[in-house]
Amino acid sequence: MSVTPVLEADVLRRQDPELAEILLGELTRQSTTLQLVAAENFTSPAVLAALGSPLANKYAEGYPGARHHGGCEIVDVAERVAVDRAKALFGAEHANVQSHSGSSAVLAAYAALLRPGDTVLALGLPYGGHLTHGSPANFSGRWFDFVGYGVDAETGLIDYDQVRALARTHRPKAIVCGSIAYPRHIDYALFREVADEVGAYFIADAAHPIGLVAGGAAPNPVPYADVVCATTHKVLRGPRGGMLLCGSELAERVDRAVFPFTQGGAQMNTIAAKAVAFGEAATPAFTVYAHQVVANARVLAAGLAAEGLVVTTGGTDTHLITVDPMPLGVDGRVARGQLAAAGMVLDCCALPHGDTRGLRLGTAAVTTQGMGEGEMAGIAALLAGVLRGRVDAKRARDEVRELVDAFAPYPG
Repeated sequence: MSVTPVLEADVLRRQDPELAEILLGELTRQSTTLQLVAAENFTSPAVLAALGSPLANKYAEGYPGARHHGGCEIVDVAERVAVDRAKALFGAEHANVQSHSGSSAVLAAYAALLRPGDTVLALGLPYGGHLTHGSPANFSGRWFDFVGYGVDAETGLIDYDQVRALARTHRPKAIVCGSIAYPRHIDYALFREVADEVGAYFIADAAHPIGLVAGGAAPNPVPYADVVCATTHKVLRGPRGGMLLCGSELAERVDRAVFPFTQGGAQMNTIAAKAVAFGEAATPAFTVYAHQVVANARVLAAGLAAEGLVVTTGGTDTHLITVDPMPLGVDGRVARGQLAAAGMVLDCCALPHGDTRGLRLGTAAVTTQGMGEGEMAGIAALLAGVLRGRVDAKRARDEVRELVDAFAPYPG
């Protein structure tokens, strides 16, 4: 399906050719390079259509049936559809789909459950914790007293014994699990057990795995956590945004924490796009997709390990892979630049118990494009070839262009 009608390219060219060229330039970039950023994906044309719909015009502070503006009858229906689909998809008693981002969803969860100065236990930033998990540059680190748990030095896996010990020592008001760089499934039942033992709330930040949860390819935190925070992009393949899932007993507190406490008017076009994505994620095709994402990630991780890169935790259970390229003589920052010049787009990340930066890759976008295990093996070999100096940037870009031409994100 062509993406051109969704972008309304001809209209934009006539009215604002400068911006039209920028937007089409980004489409070209996405269509001619390899998208391996773990937090990104390609939405469907239907999601893009909802984002560019007349719902973008509507101011809708409040919630369905209780708005602060008139004329919300239609957008109320759209939000109810999004909420109902999210609840059904994840088995939640309540869903709030208004959060503008994953970070704003986490902020709302803290606002619903905590007060400034409360102690919170979360994965330390050096081990893959998110900025909202206690960074001093973020509201979380300024407003709350964060204690960080880590990972085992040998395995790279979460040190659950340390989690329990720290919880008993510090008696936190909340325990947070979730990471931007942890490639393994999390033991939500154990976190629930520890939280109950010390009388803490349990918040699951499932921004990365929530799409896999929707497709049945990862454990569901909803039955265990008091509040689940998530994004609607990444593997879920929706618009950039956030959501919260919780039980009915916390529904009102969560809703009030989103509006009016931390946000104003809802972005109704984005909420409609979330509804589209939830509908797509409820299909058998998405289940196949989610499992293929994981299969691809495991093949890619194995291929990188075979090429001499050190894969943290020895592999992955998810879409996400983190690796240390130093055995090839280059650290993550330099490697990212070399790979970008070769048409391979990915991120740097902190490495547990290391002084250098690693690389973070994901398979959500390339799987959306239709790539499979064979292509993952080829990507691993090409990536290593670039870092070893066996393949120059021009040759690599040619190979990447040939690959993405065969698997165009938006054919036509």
